[in-house]
Amino acid sequence: MIESMEMEEKLQQFNEDTERIIELLDNRSYFKAKEEILKHNEVDIAEILEEVLEQLGIEKTIIIFRMLPKDTSVEVFSYLPTDDQLAIIDGITDKETAYIIKELDFDDMIDVLEELPANIVDKILEKTPKEERKLINTYLNYPETSAGSLMTPDYIGLKSGMTCREALNLIKEIGNDTETVYTCYVKGKTRTLEGIVSLRSLIVSDENTPITEIMNDSDYVYVNVYDDQEEVAETFLKYGFLAIPVVDNEHKLVGIITVDDIMDVIEEEATEDIERMAGVMDDSDTEYLDMGVFRHARNRLPWLLFMTVTLMLTGFILTAFEEVLSQVIILVSYLPLLMGTGGNVGTQAASLIIRGMSVGDLETRDALKVLWKEFRVSVVIGLVLSIFNFTKIILIDGQSVMIALTVAVSMLCIVSFGKLLGSMLPIGAKRIGIDPALMATPMIQSISDMVSSTLYMLIAAVFLGITL
Repeated sequence: MIESMEMEEKLQQFNEDTERIIELLDNRSYFKAKEEILKHNEVDIAEILEEVLEQLGIEKTIIIFRMLPKDTSVEVFSYLPTDDQLAIIDGITDKETAYIIKELDFDDMIDVLEELPANIVDKILEKTPKEERKLINTYLNYPETSAGSLMTPDYIGLKSGMTCREALNLIKEIGNDTETVYTCYVKGKTRTLEGIVSLRSLIVSDENTPITEIMNDSDYVYVNVYDDQEEVAETFLKYGFLAIPVVDNEHKLVGIITVDDIMDVIEEEATEDIERMAGVMDDSDTEYLDMGVFRHARNRLPWLLFMTVTLMLTGFILTAFEEVLSQVIILVSYLPLLMGTGGNVGTQAASLIIRGMSVGDLETRDALKVLWKEFRVSVVIGLVLSIFNFTKIILIDGQSVMIALTVAVSMLCIVSFGKLLGSMLPIGAKRIGIDPALMATPMIQSISDMVSSTLYMLIAAVFLGITL
């Protein structure tokens, strides 16, 4: 409770500081604004600049950005959203841009260069040393969603013939320029990855011990440059790594991926899954407010059209059972309850299965285990809901036992079908190579509605003795 109050106070103070800085900039008190903004760390300064850009425009943002110390401005730039980075680059000189790009960490530099217009990238690369330019071009040519596009060459690479003392001396020499010093990578003469050794092992071992005697050379984990970034994220989550080596097809070490970069991937993948589960087909990184109305409509229409078609089919089904409904009109009042429950239980099951597969708890080979478990769950839930509705229909609605029994049995069958549908669709999708998130709310709700209405009418015809 106390920590929560402290966090709220800090957030309120930060918001007040941001408002004061914006007011100072608006009144052209630039040096006072600089003093205020430098009281914050680089992450917070980036957030303040976002507010400045939104409220005062790019001109004021560039003024205060240029007033920041060079080292600070580079760090702040790396924390800005891509759109804001591009806006700043458009407003500063090529020389200033080249300096920022040069001072960024290599992986951050690649991320920025991937978003810049080709003519600006060409200007930057013209002023880049030949070897570095070659390396940058190599990284830029990897597929956007591959491990190669995420990696950095800034790691501790040890030669297999080194002793612990030589390795520690190298770490002291280059450690400040690398992403991490806690894990070191042992390479052979042809740059092949031969093993991994931790800083702890190097420190506690005798200084004359060859690193080949203490390195892990058999069961270490690595990824290929062309592995999908989602698979890499799953590997990080599974093993809890701070960094993971990336090799090419010849097992040569070409870089490492660090946990801070993979966190961005996890956020992107989670956002993508949420959008797909909601029936929004969007593969861009554009923020909500920056996306146009027609783009929003285009992203949402496909599933809405699909659901419209399935609802039309549901309407045809109900029309086919018009005789049943006309003879016992009260059945209509319970139809939304049954259809809604079927879709809800299906969505519940699908959400759990999709989540389980995304974190590696479930695989497609677990389909039968999932089917058996969800069937038992559906029986328990179905019985509870059926008994509840049976009692309510008799005692509160005042309907006959047969009407109550019709709804109760329909509820049990629909809940069972919804659970099995929701659990099996995502697994089936993954088995055939489709994103399981696509099999969530829209499709399950639509299929469930059709089947629920059909089951309900058939059960009603049997229980109430109505001839179809």
